[in-house]
Amino acid sequence: MINFTVGPVQSSKAVRKIGAEQVPYFRTQEFSDVMLENERLIKEFANASDDSKVVFLTGSGTASMEATVMNTLSKEDKVLIVNGGSFGQRFVDICQIHEIPHDIIKLEAGKALKQKHLEKYENAGITAFLVNVHETSTGVHYDMELISEFCKRNNIFLIVDAISSFLADNFEMSKWNVDVMITGSQKALACPPGISIILLSQRAVDRVNDSKVKTLYFNLKSALENAKRGQTPFTPAVGILLQINQRLKEIEQSGGQVSEQEKIEKQARDFRDRIKDFPFEIVSESLSNAVTPLRALTASAYDIFLILKDEYGIWVTPNGGELREKVFRVGHIGELTVDDNTKLIEAFEDLKARNII
Repeated sequence: MINFTVGPVQSSKAVRKIGAEQVPYFRTQEFSDVMLENERLIKEFANASDDSKVVFLTGSGTASMEATVMNTLSKEDKVLIVNGGSFGQRFVDICQIHEIPHDIIKLEAGKALKQKHLEKYENAGITAFLVNVHETSTGVHYDMELISEFCKRNNIFLIVDAISSFLADNFEMSKWNVDVMITGSQKALACPPGISIILLSQRAVDRVNDSKVKTLYFNLKSALENAKRGQTPFTPAVGILLQINQRLKEIEQSGGQVSEQEKIEKQARDFRDRIKDFPFEIVSESLSNAVTPLRALTASAYDIFLILKDEYGIWVTPNGGELREKVFRVGHIGELTVDDNTKLIEAFEDLKARNII
């Protein structure tokens, strides 16, 4: 099996080895040291300030999306949400559940966010901005420079879901005045799913500390207090946190975030250069290095996914809803190589010879 999905992705041998070991007790100084190192490296790779803080939450990325909204926003806010797909819609759903007042910029699938979309919200009393910088469902990567300048001009609290973008694309937390960045263990970190990560600026920490949120498990004030000593309020996914530590150190030893991004970019560029003769169309106006979204022009996208999985031992990422039969996605994150690209291209060539595509 070769896994070209966008999560969970393929892990290194060292990361997989940790997953096969006995899970240790965690209320120890040794585990605290691992957690503090995890925090240091996450901050470094996100280009965050020294006074920023990291919360490791046992739960999927959606858990951290909801925890962030619950702990940093209130009914007194006026939130602007970019909704370009299923994950933008998830922020909308979360704000609706928690009764956070919000407006929505609704984008068509594959379309980029542009200045014209923001103009009506200048000086409009917006207090917070929510965006999935890489809308994984459609493959669109939004312009963070554009978003950052808009938020700076209007003194807006900026929350960025970078779950599938972190490490695949450049992220400048301090430069862009990002207040919260969210990511997860199963994307470019290439570990099993189960841990999501919230990186908070000092302004976000202040909001958390001033919050009167009513929750036990999602209380970030408690999480931040425990994080000072390298611990969590409740039992975390200990094994995955140890795997994250291994993975972060692999990235550090290989040249850091820039080197990792270049590796993923090379993987993506190689694949995109080699699909030009196939009946596929790249649907995104603005691509992340993490994934290539492809419209199937001569066959069902979902059928292509099934045939690759069942007959070739290759997994790509299908879509649901209205894009199910139209678009599939090929990921470039995780333990993949250019040789793996070759195997996928050979499978496409065989599908073409069989008149399937």
